[in-house]
Amino acid sequence: MLTDSHCHLFYDEILQDIDNVFVRSKKLGVNRYICVGTNINDSLLSLDISKKFENVFCSAGVHPHDSQNVDKDYLQQIELMMKSKKMIAIGEIGLDYFRNISSKKIQIKVFHELLQLAENIKKPIIFHNRDADKDIIDTLSCYPNVIGVSHCFSSTLSTAKKLLDMGYYISFSGNLTFKNSTLPSVAKYLPLNRLLVETDSPYLSPEPFRGKSNEPGRTRYVAEKLAEIHNISFESIANQTTKNINKLFSI
Repeated sequence: MLTDSHCHLFYDEILQDIDNVFVRSKKLGVNRYICVGTNINDSLLSLDISKKFENVFCSAGVHPHDSQNVDKDYLQQIELMMKSKKMIAIGEIGLDYFRNISSKKIQIKVFHELLQLAENIKKPIIFHNRDADKDIIDTLSCYPNVIGVSHCFSSTLSTAKKLLDMGYYISFSGNLTFKNSTLPSVAKYLPLNRLLVETDSPYLSPEPFRGKSNEPGRTRYVAEKLAEIHNISFESIANQTTKNINKLFSI
């Protein structure tokens, strides 16, 4: 069975139909979920969902787009949420220079603060990187005791290798399956014991559902593509990525 290592179950298109979403996911071999918060409110919603479903875990963080709107006590709020056994990571955090909804200066400041919190309370991180490779590597390098995962990886083999050398895992989403994607040529050179799979639901539906609202069950299509790239069975990918998730997040 598979785990969707990164989904956003609190969005209405999923939450309002969540029981059926889970039924469809189970039919596709996906039976465990990590619901990732993107700001304080979404993180609280993620925690609430995780308390209702035994097979849902969650994380709390501030997405770079939301970093300009943090409250003065946001770190304390996240640390308080982390007291729940269902809270397994700090995330979604990171840098996004593609849209720059928040300024680079604010993004980097909040990223540093959240990495320091992760180091202090010994929690792994789930981070977002879009067009920010150098600053991501430079910032993560300041916290050598922090581990985590580069979610929805979309960068180069060089960046992937640097992250692996730092102890991080790499997670692939639906964009691995897109026609003309360069990601298969990256994924084929990465060790299986450091890879995760995800949907980033409701975003980034894999082929043949590209452009439609995504669901956690479609983790299967990402896993099948990864199995094809590495020329191994789907079952092998499912087992290995599950082991990797268990190890990284201590679940």
